Amino acid sequence: MAHPLSSNAGSLSILAGAPSGISEEDARILRGLRAGIEDAYEELIQRYEQPIYSLIYRLLGNQSDACDVVQEVFLKVFRSVNSFRERSSLRTWIYRIAINEAHNHRRWFVRHCRREVSLEREGSEHDSALELAQDPGRSPYELALDGETRSLIEHALTRINPLFRTAVVLRDIQNLSYEEIAEILQISLGTVKSRIVRGRDALRRELTHKPSQDLSEAIA
Repeated sequence: MAHPLSSNAGSLSILAGAPSGISEEDARILRGLRAGIEDAYEELIQRYEQPIYSLIYRLLGNQSDACDVVQEVFLKVFRSVNSFRERSSLRTWIYRIAINEAHNHRRWFVRHCRREVSLEREGSEHDSALELAQDPGRSPYELALDGETRSLIEHALTRINPLFRTAVVLRDIQNLSYEEIAEILQISLGTVKSRIVRGRDALRRELTHKPSQDLSEAIA
């Protein structure tokens, strides 16, 4: 288990001089990453692996694909950490990379035929995927819904416009603010609100084949 990076005398000071665009906590992790401190890598993964997996899984709708993309996201984060300009929070930067990688994967998938996945690959080779799926940190969305209702909404999400889906997932499942979503997607606040409204409306229409008061309340 990773331990918080130490700021004791004699060790690298990674709390001092946090730039105005990021928090001191972000600065602490970033300086550790840039200095090659192993605990910084472990702490970053512990903090962001599960929410990033949750986001990508809901954008792609496939567990093994989501695991592959998560690995690509963190590889890109580690390779690009020195070029991060610190104009946004660390979380915003990582989420932006994750969404771009998910969209790239979807575009690749559209251009190529789906590969057949063997039962063996779905088994032991992807044990890590099953561990990721067991999310210990449940969002307000997950706490509010029972298993059947959540399953219906998850399935409906895969059928709506990807632009709207991304906005709805970030807001209603990842519980990000409108401002954070605007920064991650690099769009205006008005566009964020429009996509969320249209995404929720599309979700309602997808669910109309099975009317339910609980469903209506869940996506209101």
